[in-house]
Amino acid sequence: MRENRAPYRRRRMVDALGAGLDRGGVGGPDVPLLVPPRRGPRPPRHFTVHLGFHADDADRARELAVAYAEALSLLRPELALGAAALSPADSWRRAERLFCGAVGPDGERCVDVAGHPGFHHAPGPGGLGWGGGDP
Repeated sequence: MRENRAPYRRRRMVDALGAGLDRGGVGGPDVPLLVPPRRGPRPPRHFTVHLGFHADDADRARELAVAYAEALSLLRPELALGAAALSPADSWRRAERLFCGAVGPDGERCVDVAGHPGFHHAPGPGGLGWGGGDP
């Protein structure tokens, strides 16, 4: 049996379908009848980085994790600060969010620490406030 790979079969099909057809005026004689599928660009993929560090207790670990996340977001603004989470090293399923992430009326997200008391404010001076609590 001759080669049975896809490119060989495709070439044979093009030759067979193109034989005896006069495609002179429409598309020219060099336009193949079968064209490989066109694929769009890949969508952006999201990844997670896990940083390990030592802390005396859960509260101290939360403080350090918030500080690391904020520092990294200053160095690399494209990082999703609101997606930062903290978990024990041996149990990633018990991850807890580090930042509030409440969505405001203009689509702004609260970037204050999770569980913060009071009102929500959009980033920037004079940012729009929303939610309950003290203004």
